[in-house]
Formats: sequence, C-alpha cells, structure tokens
Amino acid sequence: MKSFLQKHHQVIFYGSWFLLSVLQAYFTGLQDDEAYYWVYSKFLSWGYFDHPPMIALLIKIGTLLFSGELGVRLLIIILNTLTLIITEKLIKGRNHALFYAICLSLPALQIAGFFAVPDIPLIFFTSLFFFAYRFFTQKPSLTRSVLLGITMACLLYSKYHGILVVFFTLLSNIKLLKRYSIYISGITALLLFAPHLLWQYNHDWISFKYHLFERNAEHYDVSTTIEYILGQFLLIGPIAGIIFLVSTFFYNPKTSLEKALQYTAVGIFTFFLISTLKGRVEANWTSPVIIPMMILTYNYLQEHKIWRIWLYKLLPFTIVLVLVFRFCMIVDVLPIDAFIERFHAWKKWPEQLKTKTRNFPVVFKNSYQRASQYWFHTGQMAYSLNGYRDRMNNYNFWPVEDSLLGKTVYVMDIYHVNLFKDSIHARLWNVGFLSDSNFHSFAKISIKCEHSGYTINKGAGLTLNFKAIIPDYYKNYLLEQREIDEPIVIGLFRGKDWIKDLTPGCTLQQLVQNPVRQITIPGGPESGKYYLLFAVKSSTDLFTRNSEKIELNIK
Repeated sequence: MKSFLQKHHQVIFYGSWFLLSVLQAYFTGLQDDEAYYWVYSKFLSWGYFDHPPMIALLIKIGTLLFSGELGVRLLIIILNTLTLIITEKLIKGRNHALFYAICLSLPALQIAGFFAVPDIPLIFFTSLFFFAYRFFTQKPSLTRSVLLGITMACLLYSKYHGILVVFFTLLSNIKLLKRYSIYISGITALLLFAPHLLWQYNHDWISFKYHLFERNAEHYDVSTTIEYILGQFLLIGPIAGIIFLVSTFFYNPKTSLEKALQYTAVGIFTFFLISTLKGRVEANWTSPVIIPMMILTYNYLQEHKIWRIWLYKLLPFTIVLVLVFRFCMIVDVLPIDAFIERFHAWKKWPEQLKTKTRNFPVVFKNSYQRASQYWFHTGQMAYSLNGYRDRMNNYNFWPVEDSLLGKTVYVMDIYHVNLFKDSIHARLWNVGFLSDSNFHSFAKISIKCEHSGYTINKGAGLTLNFKAIIPDYYKNYLLEQREIDEPIVIGLFRGKDWIKDLTPGCTLQQLVQNPVRQITIPGGPESGKYYLLFAVKSSTDLFTRNSEKIELNIK
C-alpha cells in the first residue's frame, strides 16, 4: 500500500481534488454572481459591462456538456485542478508532500476553487503565464514569444487585473525592453485582445469608465483599508496565512522567474492597498498573488525548517475548517443570514413563483442578482430593470428589454412588498409581484447633450441643447401607442448622493416628433460640483438611466 501511494501519489492527489470539487459543485447552490455570469453565457460577446468574456465562454462550454450547477462550474473545476499541476511544475525540488500541504493550507483554492467566477481562470492563466515566462527567459524564440503573448491575452480576457501580473513581471526584469522578442509577445497579446478593445470602443469604453471612475469613493475611510487587510488574511488563510506572507516577502529570489513572482505578489498587494485610498477593494481582487505565494512559500520553507514544521502542524486545523465550510455550503445548518443568502436562499420557491406568474417573463427592480438567479432556477426569462440612481449592469445592454416591450410581464421586488397585489414567502424575504399587461421601459434611448460639462453662476439657469437617439423599435412602438407619453426627468447629483429631480416638461412623444431639443432648467443649488443624468419613466414607475454624466460646476 505504501509503495502504491509513493508511486501514484500525484494521480491520487489531483484526482481526489478534482472529484471532491465535482461533488461540491453538484450539491452547492449557485451564488448570485455565478447566476449572472450564466446569463452572460446566453449572450456570448467580446465584452460585458462588468468583465471581459472568458467566464462566459467557459460556462457556455460547460453547460453544453452538463445541466445545472455542475455544467456552470465544470470548466472552472478543470482549470482549478490544472492550476495546481502547472504550479507544481514551476517549483524547484521534488518535495511533493510540502507542495500538497501548501495547496491544502490555502482555503481559497478549495472553498472557492469550484465557483464559476472570473478569478479562477485569472489564477489559472497566471500560472500558465509564469510557465511560459520561464521558458521565454531561458531561451527566447519566436514560438516562445508568441506563446507568452497568448497567455498575456488570456489574462486580460479573464479579468482586467491580469494587466498587473504582466506589468510587475516586466518591472522585475526591465532589461526585457531591450529585446525585440518581448515586443513580439506584446503585439501578439494586443492583436488577440483587439476584439475586446473594439467592443469597448463601440460601447464608449463603458467598462473602463465604471471601474476607473464610477466606483471611487468621495472621501477616504480608514475602514476600507482595514477591511482590505483583513480580507487578505481570509483569502490567504486565517490559520496559515502568516506563513505565506512571511515567505513571500522575505524569500530571497535567485532567478528571474522568482524575482518576477515576488514583484508580482508584493506589487499587487501594494497596488490594492493604495487603491483603498480611493474606495472599497474586494478581497478577491488580489487573487493572482496565489500563484506567486505558493511557489515562493515552497522555496522559502525548503530553506527554513521551523516554518515548514509549523505549516504541517497547522494543516489539520485548516483541513477541518475547510471541511466544515464545505458541509455548510451543502447543508443548510448555519443560522447566518448572509451565509444562507449566498448558498441556500433559492431553493423551491422560484418554481412556486413561476407557477403563480403563469410562466410569464418577470422583471425585478434593481437586482441583476435576483433576476439572474430566477432565470437560472426556472428557465423563465427575467429582466433587471435598473433605476438611474443605481449602478448599471449588463442588463442595460442585452436584448431582453427589447423582447418584453408591450408584452405581459410580472414585476417583482422584495422591498415595499405591501404595494404589490400578491406576494410569496421565500427563505429570507417576501417577494411581491404584480402583473403588467403592457410593459414598457426605454433604457436604450440615449440622450446626448451638446457639451459634457457646464459651468454656471449660482442662481443662474442652465440651457441644455440635446439630441435623443431613439432605436426604431422604440419609435415604432411609441408611434403606435401615442397614449404612452412618459415624462423625462433630469436627476441632480452631488458626488454619489441624489439631490433632486428636475422636470423640464419634456415627454417621450415630444422626443419622437423632434429628437433635437433645447430645455432650460432653473438655478437653485449651492455652489459646488454636481452632475446631471437624463432619465425616462417606465411602466413600473422606475426611471431608467438614459445619458452619460453631465458635469455641472456652480460657482
């Protein structure tokens, strides 16, 4: 038996890792974001509002092979397992037991390694990037340059944070800029990533605007920095995390690969630490550091026996913690609302609600999560109608609203349930719903002002010249049903705070007749920096966002 384990330990370890992930994926309920990415896969595209398209493609392939949660997560599980195999090939020495202990000491790889989220392909392509980078630095060639460029493109197609892996690797070996081969890699990556950049161009760089500017906080809050630091310990591991951090920061790199790994890990940690000055940073944004940390920790523990002994001593506690967490993800025994909402809140009631709504499409107000979950669990089309005071998401771009225009739908919400005619009790909330026999919203009408910003004196009025770009299907619908004459409002915001709505006295039917118009809004606000948003009322009384931000500086 002992000789069998010694001979086949790799097959046993990776096979067990894969099978356990398959079982976990099959029995664990889909998270909100996973359901949202599943809807991505129904509308394959070169880009999405929130992320690049890699996760959508992986889910699409998996759901062609299997149905349900396993289909959504299948390719993710395969990539997670391959990540470990590739990473082991990047280490020096053959202390397999130590490498397995490192893998098992990272809860994130086990607990989250089967989730269909962009971080898993990002981690996989990070390992593949460093694998290609090692060969590239050993002996550059045209083939190796192209392969390195392909991995760079795959990093970017997985998640935009992949650019940090490339940047800090280049920073660790700045002499690469003197080699023509690195430019071949860069050109290869750019050519492969060009379709996504073209998508961004055609959509007015909407993703970059959102991630770089709209997510910023108005003022620094020290709690965001504290939350970030605590989140990193949870990501790395609350038990053995200190060992990984010490190893990563204090290992003395001896090769160009090890130097790139350390620059990447320290650089990403530092970059997002600084980013907390501008707003909230989610713990998983640093996920690419897992690969450098695993390799650097292995190398460091090979040289420092005392730390290696402590890793082995702490390993049983990590394994027990992970097993308990795995069990609670499957069985609803943990009485914590946040945990229930993540893993157990979507059992049974969606099918009951589907029956009560007579299989008609449903519209959720301001919740791409609930719309996506409902769609996944019932197979019935759902739509997230996003108000202009809330953030946009990809439902603003998919052709879902178009297909529902003028149709019978059911409008749903978990807030102000008393305003709805009917409701159903779910695991954590009541869901109110009512029928709308002539649903209409006009989120894809675009209103563009003559200028992107204005400066006026306090108390002065503001004259806006604008043009409404109305898609033909909206125009034809409004011409056929002239009684639908929803008002246009202009929301006034200061920072992220809504101040009030301005009513310029303009309606949809007026825009159809004359899309080029001029309106004057009165003065009133105090001096300061504001912005305006045009919004159009829907049949649910919710106003959609129909313009870019219009800067307003009042002296």
